[in-house]
Amino acid sequence: MQTWGSGIFHWLKTNTFAKILHRPVYMNSTFNEFFMQRCLELALMGAGQVAPNPMVGAVLVHQGRIIGEGYHQQYGQAHAEVNCVNSVAPEDRSLIPLATMYVSLEPCAHHGKTPPCADLIVSQGIREVVIGCIDTFSAVAGKGIEKLQKAGIYVQTGMLEAECRYLNRRFFTFHEQQRPYIVLKWAQGSNGIMAAADGAPVKISNPYSDRLVHKWRSEEMGILVGTRTALLDNPRLNNRLWTGKDPVRLVIDRESKVPRTHHLWDGSIPTIFLTTAPAETHGLTETMQLDFSDMLPALLKQLHQRQIQSILVEGGPHLLQQFIDAGLWDEARIITGTVTLPNGRMAPTLTNATRADTMLVNGDKIDFYNRA
Repeated sequence: MQTWGSGIFHWLKTNTFAKILHRPVYMNSTFNEFFMQRCLELALMGAGQVAPNPMVGAVLVHQGRIIGEGYHQQYGQAHAEVNCVNSVAPEDRSLIPLATMYVSLEPCAHHGKTPPCADLIVSQGIREVVIGCIDTFSAVAGKGIEKLQKAGIYVQTGMLEAECRYLNRRFFTFHEQQRPYIVLKWAQGSNGIMAAADGAPVKISNPYSDRLVHKWRSEEMGILVGTRTALLDNPRLNNRLWTGKDPVRLVIDRESKVPRTHHLWDGSIPTIFLTTAPAETHGLTETMQLDFSDMLPALLKQLHQRQIQSILVEGGPHLLQQFIDAGLWDEARIITGTVTLPNGRMAPTLTNATRADTMLVNGDKIDFYNRA
């Protein structure tokens, strides 16, 4: 998401807008937005690496010149504000108390895997902080802002707030709705058929779209399929065609039908089979007992308890339609290939949806939808 261009930000590190404007940059909302946009670009670099933490970017600006920047790079490691301060060159460190910190999300005020970032900002003597959006996680929820203000720091909030919330839509959905963020994905032929009549898999998307799908896998914490898909496709559900993590494999297997010889039982990555049987653990693979009388709410409750913040649903039409009919989805990504299948199982019917974007990938059309 290089909206402004890396060359612009290199220029900002070596020039001073304030000399041009003859007034402090923070008085001009246009430049506040400019630097917050840089925070968002930095934050996005942590995609797929920091969950269940949010993606966060931070920038230190002195009289219109960026003197430091950083982002949350890895779960359990230093937060954006720490990396930002640590990036300041020795010759610029005396400017830190005179600088404005821009950060896309409210600095934390609690001890987690790392110390509170609000304390770091106070200790550095920074006088002004511009924040993209408030962190609604209960351990923060305004406490970071309160700590900064009590230290006499001027705090401005709501800078590119909608963009900042959208960046961390998985994080906010997880904490505010008490469920994972849900992305539906399927591939269909040009006539809307996604599988043969007997359920046998059919190759629809091209290799370029396949790579994109694996990128999507790297960005979510879990990937979900149903029994029929697990049996007939014998999928691996890992991330082989992109860099980054594998998602946790989640398999709805009510009657424990998936054979131990299938890939999903290979023990290579964490895998959870959701069944009616008592819970068992076999290395990285486990079975988890699920209440199938109200399956989807029960499933999402279990995943929330396990801190699985987002899932990519790659199941068959029946499972996908269940999520759609229940209104339990946030995004849908539909790949329409160039093949035409003579007959077979029709793709789900998406309802209450708003098309957000369309892209072409070497002939495949990919439509992106948000739930209306």
